Amino acid sequence: MLIMTRRSRGREVALQVLYQLEQNPGVPPEAIRRFIERRLLGDAKLVEFTVDLIRGVQEQQPRIDPMIEAVAENWRLDRMAAIDRNILRLGVYELLCRPEVPPRVAINESLELAKRYSTGQSSRFVNGILDRVLQLQGSSCSPDSGEAEHALEPSQPSDVRPGDSDAGSPRGASPGEDPATPLLDQGSTKPEPLKP
Repeated sequence: MLIMTRRSRGREVALQVLYQLEQNPGVPPEAIRRFIERRLLGDAKLVEFTVDLIRGVQEQQPRIDPMIEAVAENWRLDRMAAIDRNILRLGVYELLCRPEVPPRVAINESLELAKRYSTGQSSRFVNGILDRVLQLQGSSCSPDSGEAEHALEPSQPSDVRPGDSDAGSPRGASPGEDPATPLLDQGSTKPEPLKP
């Protein structure tokens, strides 16, 4: 149970970083790394899990974004709320490229993020998109696909192994509007943007 909670927290921090990088693409890699380490209280294994998620989404984004647009009926990616767009990217990445994560877990974790950080209707939207991606899922990600520039360099090996498990609970809601403020940490009352 402890690993499940820790990985959920890692996904939450990964979402915060992906959102911040989309809003502020010039944030230096060392500031991102410090932000992650501070959020995860220096837990090396969890930091590497989170960094791997962020790097993976960045590398696979040229493949992930068209896939999301293809299954999102009547929604262009640029018209989706920024937070929903990044939740979807994270969920699609885990569905396609993280075979150690069961598909239902990847979807349920994304739904929890949507409920926490987006509107009440977003979880249904996210669920629908990820369900369609799962139905159409074909090949897995190859390590060489994607030539994206990385916000997190250099790559360091991860201690997260396929034996580490995840869990989530099914939940189920159409896209919301972009949040007006940066993401808040749980229990925080002030936005905490990435700082150099």
